Amino acid sequence: MLKIHQLFLRTYLAIFIAILITLTLATYFWAKNLYINQIEKNLIQNLDTLAVVLQNSKDINSLNSVVLNLSQVLALRVSVIDELGNVIAESHKNLDDIKNHSNRVEIIEAKNIGIGKDTRVSETLGKDLLYIARKIEIEGKTYYIRMADYTNKITDNFKSLTIEIFIYILLFLFLAFLATYFISLKIKKETDLILDFLKDIKNKKTPIPLKSNYTYEFYKIAKLLNKVSLKLSKREQEKVKHTAKLTLANRQKDDIISAISHEFKNPIAVISGYSQTLIEDENLSKDMKKKFLNKIFSNSNKMSQIIDKLRLALKLQDSNNTIALNNISIKRVLENIISDLKVKYKNQDINILGEDKEIKADEVLISIAITNLIENALKYSQDDITIEITDSYLAVIDKGIGISKENLENIFKKYYRANNNEWNNSLGLGLFIVKSILNIHNFELKIESTLGVGSTFKIYY
Repeated sequence: MLKIHQLFLRTYLAIFIAILITLTLATYFWAKNLYINQIEKNLIQNLDTLAVVLQNSKDINSLNSVVLNLSQVLALRVSVIDELGNVIAESHKNLDDIKNHSNRVEIIEAKNIGIGKDTRVSETLGKDLLYIARKIEIEGKTYYIRMADYTNKITDNFKSLTIEIFIYILLFLFLAFLATYFISLKIKKETDLILDFLKDIKNKKTPIPLKSNYTYEFYKIAKLLNKVSLKLSKREQEKVKHTAKLTLANRQKDDIISAISHEFKNPIAVISGYSQTLIEDENLSKDMKKKFLNKIFSNSNKMSQIIDKLRLALKLQDSNNTIALNNISIKRVLENIISDLKVKYKNQDINILGEDKEIKADEVLISIAITNLIENALKYSQDDITIEITDSYLAVIDKGIGISKENLENIFKKYYRANNNEWNNSLGLGLFIVKSILNIHNFELKIESTLGVGSTFKIYY
């Protein structure tokens, strides 16, 4: 593992070199592209001039002298090609040594659209050139005038400049390396002092007060560490008591947060699902929109009810609070639960077997308990699940991963969670909440489960 001064040195140099190389390459390609564009622009302008000259002279026999003179003045390669692709005037090569040009890209483009261009290595000269060709009419006949310039000029011009740039880069890197090296040594010295100070605190020795004026940051660190050292020595006696208070406070906070988040998942999923449908589907009928809005409204109310009812369910373990029992239809409760869960578990079916049964219960609390069981079954089973209603119990049956015997003995304990990849008791609160709700109803929950086969949760009422 690198020390801070080594990391600082390497990082600084790596970033600096990367920036310099990137800027050099970017400048080179930008300049080259700019240069080629300028060459193309100049070639087109010169072609326009040559076209005017040739069309006005109307003397085909003087083409070669015109081409040679213009080539010398402009320092460009100039060619004139007839309609069949034969070169009839050329500035850089004997006409007898030049092949037919009818298949050249720039000639083909000029023939079709009036002007054409191409960049390639010249078969005649063996160098990389940018060609621009234009179609003209002289005395009723079609000709192609072409000019070309070397694209490697920019490379030649950059060679000497590149050498100079790299000399300056190397010199600057050397100076930067020296500066960075001495800075890193000073940083190392300061960090070593801090590490020694912290080691003394760890070993419960009285550390020598830190003094650092190298930078404002190190000065602040030294000042703060000195204060920390003084405070640690004073707080040592209160450490155990303070830690115990923090542990208790954190556990209570986690209890509340976990319980609320566990019970809010389904209402939030329903609200989110219906809201998204309302936003995305503009063709929904008024009845469907009203139905979805009612669902959103009812689940918003459900979240408000859950807060009060959940707190009550958790407190009923040691209190004498009572609940209002009413005759409720199990099938109606199940239909509401399934409707809500379908938003989240679209690819799984929930099959209800048996006839409806009325029981005396608090509808909100019993819905929470049944929802917990059904959602756990859906979560840990890829197959459909079955809900069986009888005169004496309601069963939630899944073909999921199952629960081991060891975990079955502890699954109702608050905060208990199964290990490995077995059934997970939702932050240790899911079945604790179910058990608490059923206890205040004088109902009983029994579980039959086999690892790898599935589980059956039965609520006896």
